[in-house]
Amino acid sequence: MQDVAPSAVGDYLRGLQQRIMAAVEAADGGACMRDPWTKEPHEPLQGSGLTCILEGGALFERAGCGFSQVRGPRLPPSATQHRPDLAGAPFEAMGVSLVFHPRNPYVPTVHMNVRMLAALPEGGEPVCWFGGGMDLTPYYGFEEDAQHFHRTCRDALAPFGDDKYPRFKTWCDDYFHLRHRNEQRGVGGIFFDDFSELGFARSFEMLRAVGDGFLPAYLPIVERRRDTPYGEAQREFQLYRRGRYVEFNLVWDRGTHFGLQSGGRTESILLSMPPLASWAYRQSPAPGSPESRLYTDFLVRREWL
Repeated sequence: MQDVAPSAVGDYLRGLQQRIMAAVEAADGGACMRDPWTKEPHEPLQGSGLTCILEGGALFERAGCGFSQVRGPRLPPSATQHRPDLAGAPFEAMGVSLVFHPRNPYVPTVHMNVRMLAALPEGGEPVCWFGGGMDLTPYYGFEEDAQHFHRTCRDALAPFGDDKYPRFKTWCDDYFHLRHRNEQRGVGGIFFDDFSELGFARSFEMLRAVGDGFLPAYLPIVERRRDTPYGEAQREFQLYRRGRYVEFNLVWDRGTHFGLQSGGRTESILLSMPPLASWAYRQSPAPGSPESRLYTDFLVRREWL
């Protein structure tokens, strides 16, 4: 498994990154920068990757999508909190991770990640598991957008059991929760981690279904909202809410912690950061306003289907 499976997963992930960024370039009209990188021999990790990023576009203020495939001598604590028996084992990790920050406040920010991690215990067989998902973070909420996003997630997971969407939807709500503010990051989506229960081949197939479902889940929302007129007030609220995104990624996100703890490439790990964000002291939107409705109707746990 160690010789064949990682190469198959890596081939899929590299192709997925290229398909997604080609769609981003077509939607935006701009060109992304492609930055291949290789870890130096003296660094903690060995491996390589490709960071693709479009900045300052007409549609996307910042759209980053990274692929990485690395090996390390010891699994970091963020990867073994649910698998203490593998603590300290050598590992291989590969994945595609993206965050898109649109310019128009009516177009939501989106995150997607699909990954495989293989622990390589001495004298034993590789232990492989998968993780990933996608979630939507609007600044101005629209029910039809949230419903479309969740419906697409549900349909992608349907071939793998009726339990997967409701289970991963709940997991997403639990995970993308700013505990220090008791606030959801957005309208959720799906999230799973440490997943291998279907066996390697079928679990990998589920990972591909999630990755392939990203563009159908997100692009129709982008096209629906991209030409919505907005003013300075909407822009200021967008930047304020982006501050919450930064808080989550730096304080709670396991992927960010894994990358930094394992000696990953900092520029690529932090590609999820928005180009601009703001904070204000105890900002409270006017009751009944669209900004207020974001808190009361959308940044709450609810069933969208």
